[in-house]
Amino acid sequence: MTTHYDALEVQSPSQREAALMAALPQQIALAQSHAPAFAAILQGVEGSAINSRAALASLPVTRKHELLARQQAQRQTGDGKDPFGGFSALAYGAYMPHVFASPGPIYEPEGTRKDYWRLARALHAAGFRPGELIHNCFSYHFVPAGSMMESGAHALGCSVFPGGTGQTEQQVQAMAELKPAGYIGTPSFLKIIVDKAAEMGVALPTVTKALVSAEAFPPSLRDWLAERGIAGYQCYASADLGLIAYETEAREGLVLDEGVIVEIVRPGTGDPVAEGEVGELVVTTLNPDYPLIRFGTGDLSALLPGHCPTGRTNARIKGWMGRADQTAKVRGMFVHPGQVAEIARRFPEVLKARLVVSGEMANDSMRFQVETAAPHAGLEQRIGEAIRDVTKLRGSVELLQPGSLPNDGKVIEDARSYK
Repeated sequence: MTTHYDALEVQSPSQREAALMAALPQQIALAQSHAPAFAAILQGVEGSAINSRAALASLPVTRKHELLARQQAQRQTGDGKDPFGGFSALAYGAYMPHVFASPGPIYEPEGTRKDYWRLARALHAAGFRPGELIHNCFSYHFVPAGSMMESGAHALGCSVFPGGTGQTEQQVQAMAELKPAGYIGTPSFLKIIVDKAAEMGVALPTVTKALVSAEAFPPSLRDWLAERGIAGYQCYASADLGLIAYETEAREGLVLDEGVIVEIVRPGTGDPVAEGEVGELVVTTLNPDYPLIRFGTGDLSALLPGHCPTGRTNARIKGWMGRADQTAKVRGMFVHPGQVAEIARRFPEVLKARLVVSGEMANDSMRFQVETAAPHAGLEQRIGEAIRDVTKLRGSVELLQPGSLPNDGKVIEDARSYK
């Protein structure tokens, strides 16, 4: 399994960064000219000037709720020909063979390019090779997961059994008779299938590897599968972006895909955090058909130092570490991570901030914790006034030494008792 999918995986980091930054201005210009939503979002931006990570960080982050809102507005006011809210560079027809729906509903286009979602790289890292049969248990109904994996398998040179979800006994029967090399799907459904096979007294000796996604894959389940002869690997992908990162045999974090530019930003903002600090994953895809620029995934992660022991040279993330949307309702008012960031931005002395909501239901209290290396008289009072100004609520202020707050990506901590 130590061979790599292609030369991109082992190119020098400087070569990769140069190539990504050379492609970025072109992608910005393409989005502005072919995706009406980004023509509006990036109005006044000179695409050719966005050729560095610092320049990219100056652009606004587009989050899923904004994408949904634009899609809904377009459906109500448009002619029905653009259900994608102006984000797609494709229109109905031969170049868009499928349209999928995610909860919301948010509609996603699929283009015709080979391995459109770029999943072949993750499948290869999980041990799949050309000429094998893969049993695909992701859904083929509404959501793109089944098609995402199937197109990657085909690009890799594999055949696919479209098992989909449910019908556990039939899944076991098909595996026993067709003898696939491995499984694609959620880890929990793989466990159900393996348990059902044991209950039925059916051996599945050919199923020795799996690529799982869409839910947590704890080490306990990974080890449980390994005890039964199945090496399971995970990948991180989304219907909007395709593959973002994938696990390798080193099992040290997830290696970033070659077709995306990933930033880690402070939740509620577009501001990149220091390397190793937990924040929200923001992704710019180089997909010309659905050119999402600085798309906020809403997921928390952090960059790992160094490179993968397998020789892959791209950056790695720790994996999924929670959700970035930490909105809390306090005394009947919603408080958002963006408001915490707005308060902190008013004070250059503040290095990092965190809002802790405590107390019991209907008796909330807010404590605004800030790290500062230069506390001075009156700072607590001024921050308290800013809290009232921004949130319309009162809260106490606690000044802390730099490095005191935990590195967990939380901007709002809800520590209330709900008993």
